[in-house]
Amino acid sequence: MKFMNYLFDSNKNHSDSKGKRFRIRSMRTVSIAVLLAAAMFLVGCSGSRSEGPSGEADGVDKVIKIGMVGPLTGDYATYGQSVRNGVQTAIDEINADGGVNGYTLQLIAEDSRGESTEAANAIQKLIDQDRVTAIVGAVLSGETATVAPIAQDSGVLMVTPSSTAPGLTDIGDYIFRNVITDDVQAQQMAEYAVSELGFNKLAVIYANNDYGVALKDNFTAKAQELGASIVGTESYLDGDEDFRAQLTKIGDEIEALYIAGYYTEAAKIAQQARRQGIEAIFLGADGFYSEKLVELGGDAVEGAAFTAGFYSGDEVEAVQAFVSSYKQKYSQEPDMFAANAYDTMKIVAQALAKAGNDRAALKDEMAAIKDFPGVTGTTSFDAKGEAVKDVLILKIENGTFVRAS
Repeated sequence: MKFMNYLFDSNKNHSDSKGKRFRIRSMRTVSIAVLLAAAMFLVGCSGSRSEGPSGEADGVDKVIKIGMVGPLTGDYATYGQSVRNGVQTAIDEINADGGVNGYTLQLIAEDSRGESTEAANAIQKLIDQDRVTAIVGAVLSGETATVAPIAQDSGVLMVTPSSTAPGLTDIGDYIFRNVITDDVQAQQMAEYAVSELGFNKLAVIYANNDYGVALKDNFTAKAQELGASIVGTESYLDGDEDFRAQLTKIGDEIEALYIAGYYTEAAKIAQQARRQGIEAIFLGADGFYSEKLVELGGDAVEGAAFTAGFYSGDEVEAVQAFVSSYKQKYSQEPDMFAANAYDTMKIVAQALAKAGNDRAALKDEMAAIKDFPGVTGTTSFDAKGEAVKDVLILKIENGTFVRAS
């Protein structure tokens, strides 16, 4: 206050003429400071905007940022890489066709390494730093259960193309799933094993995680309902390599062994089962759907059957166009994870085109999707955000995947 009085009191240290010049310069200085403060305030207000496509909010290029979270390294990297590649394939096609309402889509993929803590950090980064408009992921059920509440609380649409544990979409109305759930596919496999293949003596070995437990519970309940016997149930942990003890307890008199887990352990279980004289047919879920299963399991997995939501050998033109494009980009055939991710991105883009820059409207448009014609079949969403689509059963024949049902 003393300083301001000094500035504007011309009678203290200056003559009138000098005081006038000083007052003019001082007022100019104050005016410039006020204008600068106002400009900074306006910039701050515009910078805090979080709604809508990231590019418009940033005020730079017209870009909509799409986040993706999943294991890009580690034991389950093939799943995350497939999801990332599927999303990127869709984005490349969308951008080649002019983008979404004049906006270019940009994928920002984060590696969870298959760990829930890493997935949580990745989601937080995508939302707070990258300011993505929507997220495709997470990939594994456990990490999705961890990160979905973060997306829900932030009001950011999150669609998992691969997490199958029941109940994930109950977390909130911003959480969707474009994949067949564990309960549906496990029950379908039990019906196939008992009613179509005629098996009566079954056993289950399951991964002790959300995915494996859900598959085990639903397969067991359905098989028993149909009159089959479950003569053994054993568990293992992610990353285990020795399953001889569990297989010894199960024994060699079973007709089929349902492996409720991912391809890494499934391949090893199959090999060790064969060495112990178990000749049962191996059954599984969508965690089997990777070329790595055949690569790691070799002859031991020949004849294995599993549930899936996509078949790359489908002769439908759209499927073959996707398979061709994917092979050209990544030098390998797309699996179910890539296909679901591809369809998921196409569905999100369709919702974006109608919702514009409003996140809440984007969520509502996703809920309104009906009969979307994708490479994984026709997709709709129910009131809980669950995908309504068909279940396929594939099997391994001469080292390749073919349709069994």
